[in-house]
Amino acid sequence: MGYEALIYEKSDGIAKITLNRPERMNAFNAQMIMELIETIGDAATDNEVRVLVITGEGRGFCAGADFRYTQVRGGEVAAEEAEQRGTVFEEGRLLHPINEKVILGLQRMDKPTIAMVNGAAVGGGFDIALACDIRIGSENARFMVAFTRIGIVPGSGGAWLLPRVVGLPKACELIFTGDFVEAEEAYRIGLLNRLVTVERLEEETMALAQRIAQGPPIALRLDKMMIYKGLGTDLETALAFASACENITLHSQDHVEGVMAFAQKRQPQFRGR
Repeated sequence: MGYEALIYEKSDGIAKITLNRPERMNAFNAQMIMELIETIGDAATDNEVRVLVITGEGRGFCAGADFRYTQVRGGEVAAEEAEQRGTVFEEGRLLHPINEKVILGLQRMDKPTIAMVNGAAVGGGFDIALACDIRIGSENARFMVAFTRIGIVPGSGGAWLLPRVVGLPKACELIFTGDFVEAEEAYRIGLLNRLVTVERLEEETMALAQRIAQGPPIALRLDKMMIYKGLGTDLETALAFASACENITLHSQDHVEGVMAFAQKRQPQFRGR
C-alpha cells in the first residue's frame, strides 16, 4: 500500500518508517498521524518484523504539529486555529490519536524501536524520538521541547518521557526554557545513544537494527517489557517478574539454539520459538 505522508519499508526483519513531508520539516498533519498509526500497528503485529526504525526525509526528523505560522502572520488564520492536527478532545476522545496510537504505540511495542535522528526533532517530534528505545543522531540532530515557547504544556508525553531519559533536573531545564539541545550536548546528557557523521547515520543505524534483529525475538520482547515495567515497580516485584520471564525463555527453542551455537562457536539462528 502506498502512503502520502511517509515511506514504509520492510526488509530482513527491520521495518522503517520515513516521515515524508520535507517541505514542512516532516511536521505531522492529520494524514501523517493516520499513516503513522497504521504503519506502527503493522510493525507491531507483523511477526517477520523484529525491529522498527523511524526517521525523517530531508533536513528534519520531525517538527511536531504543523502550525500555519505564515498564515497567522498574514492574518489569514487565527492563532487558536493555527495547528493542523486537530484538537486534543476531537471526537470526544480523552487521548488524541497521536498519543494513544503513536506515542503509546512506540513505547509499548514489544519490539525494539530506534529513532534515526537526521535533523531537528521539535515538540511532538521530540516526543516521538523519546518514545523510541534508542536514539542515534548525526551532527545535524537537535532537540527542542518547544511547547513552552507557544504557551502550552508538553501534550504528547514529553513531561513523562524526558526525565526518564536525561534525569529530572535536566528535563526540568529543557521543558521550562524550551531551549534547543544541539547534537554534542544531546550525546553528553544521554539523549542520544550514539552520535555519528551525517554520512554514516544510515549505515550505523541500520547496522545496529540488523544486529538487534538477529537476536532472540522472545527474549528481546521480554527484555523490553521488563525494562519498562521495572520503572514503576519495586525490586522484589521486578525480580519475581524476571523469574517468570526467564522461565519462558529457558523453555524456548531459541535458548537451545543459543546454547548450541555458543558451544559450536557459530552465529545463532533465532526463530522466535
